Amino acid sequence: MSVVPAQAMPGMPKSGAPAGEAGGAVPRPADGVPAPLAASARLLPALVAVYRAQLSRARVARIPLLFVATFQSVGIMVLMRGVVDEGGGAARSVVAGSSVLVVAFVALNLLAQYFGQLRASGGLDHYATLPVPPAAVVLGAAAAYASFTVPGTAVTAVVGSVLFQLPLGHLWVLAAVIPLSGAALAGLGAALGLLAPRQELATLLGQLGMSAALLLGVLPAARMPEVVSYARDLLPSTYGVEALARSFDGQPDWLAVCADLGVCAGVAVVSLAAATWAYRRAAVR
Repeated sequence: MSVVPAQAMPGMPKSGAPAGEAGGAVPRPADGVPAPLAASARLLPALVAVYRAQLSRARVARIPLLFVATFQSVGIMVLMRGVVDEGGGAARSVVAGSSVLVVAFVALNLLAQYFGQLRASGGLDHYATLPVPPAAVVLGAAAAYASFTVPGTAVTAVVGSVLFQLPLGHLWVLAAVIPLSGAALAGLGAALGLLAPRQELATLLGQLGMSAALLLGVLPAARMPEVVSYARDLLPSTYGVEALARSFDGQPDWLAVCADLGVCAGVAVVSLAAATWAYRRAAVR
């Protein structure tokens, strides 16, 4: 029996030639450089995709908690109605603070818990493998949680206005207060959840942040000690509360309202930038 060398068989590589260069194999590029990976998605389309995914998730998992946040704020106003006169500056502070408290409960507290759980369970590794900019993940989640608070905040503001006999004509200010306060508090909540070394600590920090929004936002500022008022100025939601409280005046000082909203927007930018940095830091660990 004659033996035919393998190199003589049709379709087989010649001696010394690496496998895969013979006929029928996938050819390599001429310069030997592997094909580049797909480019990362642009910020805006990625942000919209993350926002839609997070909003769908929040609708299913967070609706009961939204009711809890709304009932909690309404209950606080009913309680404060017994010690605060209607129509005064204290009443405006109570209604504004209780309305923004709904935003704090969801955007700060729940988002801190979400990112803490995501980090503890390894969910950040999933996002890290996607061609999605880190800013899109943080901004999309923050926007979804902030927009999820719109119904509860509006209901709380209307109920509080009726309860304390405040004018309803300027409640359209909520269209600016909710997204700006929500962005500021969501950025803070995301940063706390991502920087906390343990999931339990993230939950604790979220609860403490919501408690600060309750004590420093709902209680009238004029009745606080001076030292506490300085801490109130550091809370991101304070300026949204002030803007909404001013809108309950018969003749609001719109320049002051715009100034408060401008400060709130600046704080939102800083807090979201901090959350994006915290996400990059947590994703590479």
